[in-house]
Amino acid sequence: MRILLVASAFNSLTQRVFTELVDRGHTVAVGVADDEAALRAAVYRHPADLVVAPMLRTAIPRDVRARHTCLVVHPGPPGDRGPSSLDWALHTDAREWGVTVLQAEEEMDAGPVWADAAFTVPEGVAKSDLYRGEVTDAAVRAVLLAVERYDSGEWLPRPQDGLPARVRPYLSQDVRRIDWRTQPTASVLRALRAADSWPGVRDELLGCAWFLHGGHAEDRLRGTPGEVLATRNGAICRATADGAVWIPELRRCRTETTPPGIKLPAALAPAGRLSGVPDVPAPPDHRSAWSDIRYTERGEVGFLRFRFPGGAMSTEQCRRLLRAYRLARERPVSVLVLGGERDFFSNGIHLGVIEAAPDPAAESWANIVAMDDLVEEVLTTTDRLVVAALAGNAAAGGAMLALAADEVWCRDGAVLNPHYRLMGLYGSEYWTYTLPRRVGAEQARALMDEAAPLSAARALSLGLADRVLPVAPGEFAGAVAALAADVVRHTDVPARVARKKAERERDEAARPLAAHRADELARMHATFFAPDAPYHALRSAFVRKRPMPGTAERLDELSRLRFRPLGRWAD
Repeated sequence: MRILLVASAFNSLTQRVFTELVDRGHTVAVGVADDEAALRAAVYRHPADLVVAPMLRTAIPRDVRARHTCLVVHPGPPGDRGPSSLDWALHTDAREWGVTVLQAEEEMDAGPVWADAAFTVPEGVAKSDLYRGEVTDAAVRAVLLAVERYDSGEWLPRPQDGLPARVRPYLSQDVRRIDWRTQPTASVLRALRAADSWPGVRDELLGCAWFLHGGHAEDRLRGTPGEVLATRNGAICRATADGAVWIPELRRCRTETTPPGIKLPAALAPAGRLSGVPDVPAPPDHRSAWSDIRYTERGEVGFLRFRFPGGAMSTEQCRRLLRAYRLARERPVSVLVLGGERDFFSNGIHLGVIEAAPDPAAESWANIVAMDDLVEEVLTTTDRLVVAALAGNAAAGGAMLALAADEVWCRDGAVLNPHYRLMGLYGSEYWTYTLPRRVGAEQARALMDEAAPLSAARALSLGLADRVLPVAPGEFAGAVAALAADVVRHTDVPARVARKKAERERDEAARPLAAHRADELARMHATFFAPDAPYHALRSAFVRKRPMPGTAERLDELSRLRFRPLGRWAD
């Protein structure tokens, strides 16, 4: 079928739906629309048999609904209605939730149901993690079923008239507000996790108004409720009525004289207001202490876990991860697994920290050099096997970090964007070596030029991934550990490591890694330090959540691509 996806942004859910439909042989176009005029224009540009809205903040106009069947993905079970469905689920500590695909009608979220899918809400999960994990998995199941039912021409959607309607209002900051004097840690974490990526929890801190983003429990530090007790890895620790929480990011609120800020590491955002607050590293022998980087071992397998908000890696985070990687290389393990347990793998350099820097060009340069240093360390690890474990999405330099490993293992829900073009960059992280090595020179150039998202299944078919694990988000870490142990038991690891070392030496003789790095960084330096380079405007729009220049044109270009259906769907 010809299917048009309309969305307010080409976000993780929209990309996942796009890749799953493409893999099954549908012709899929994408239109980004934040108002009725843009939505009508998208429908006019892309004649379609069916319109699907994975994430749409505007109502579909009556004239569009009259001409097309329009299916809307609602992140709540049948009968649930309102703009803050997922927020309310976490705010009220719901244990079971779901996703509904319904037909767009005059009343929002009230149309007949084409499909729905339920899931269990993991304990302690944050909204963004839940959205990119269980919600997206359920949404894909429901969308694929709805498309199949529509294509059959025999299915009649189920009216919601007989269901008890749960109409809930927008979850306002008045409801989200935290009373630090009286609320225990569990209550504070629930509020923070229900707003972690967006909109955050508005609060007064250090003499300013901020939105707080994300939260993790602290089990040792204590102090006066509301007090900032410590910093760690860019986060701040704040005392609650009975304990403390770590807050990874802050965003400055709009004032009468200043525009709204951007999300930044919490210890960086206040710019000098944390004088006297101690930096408290995570105790190395205390596994329940919060840290964004953690190393553990199981037999002959080492696990270097890292998890950065939004998958972005600042200069400082890259350097810390490089230090942790070098320490892991000193351990007597034969397989080293690199990656987190859930959510993003990595999206490359930290555009927010760059945008907020006094000299964004210089910070861009420092960040890409630090990222290159990390990738080079992985590429030159020739004394053991390295596995990149992608629990979630990877993009740009983060995708290239994964490709530096010997094997790439993806959860089946991961989406890869192995390109840089949409941010106006040539790219670095040794992509001119690792990408052609994986897929060949012609396919590497196509991936860079097309700038299309890829499902884990398609990445496997192209050679970008070596294994795809069909497991739920919460099961990925265990599945990876079991598979790594199996590799140790059933693989002649020393022989494979010897072959790997020989291949690296042959490649180095043919063209040194330093040559790839120099060529890539020369292109990046020219862009970073050119004031009129599109990268600067694209970066600013991205971090400030403004429409990015040229988005409609790029998505039209994406819509014209023709993808070969994956064989496993045709069987």
